[in-house]
Amino acid sequence: MAEEYVVSVATEEEPVSGSSIGALGVIWYELSGGIGPWGALRPLVALVLSLVPFLFIGQHFNGQHRKAFGCFLIQLPLILSVVMWPVLFIWSIGDAWWVSSRIVAKAENES
Repeated sequence: MAEEYVVSVATEEEPVSGSSIGALGVIWYELSGGIGPWGALRPLVALVLSLVPFLFIGQHFNGQHRKAFGCFLIQLPLILSVVMWPVLFIWSIGDAWWVSSRIVAKAENES
């Protein structure tokens, strides 16, 4: 039974001097999570759009038109119920945020 070992040796290199533009690029990369400005703002846009009551625009923004239409139809009888409609509205806000975050994470993993 032969055992193999892999040894990797790191070479010491002097750091390359960078410019202030390069430093700003690194700072922006770290702030946006490496997914760019749109990827960082997409969940916030979905959240703001989902705050519009009755229309479920956050789901439409995420491309889930059937879910938005289904929620719109479900809310019609729930409007008569004072308790269930706010639950559906709050759930749609959270759902828009989660789905948008999942879209951004999936796009980040693909690139």
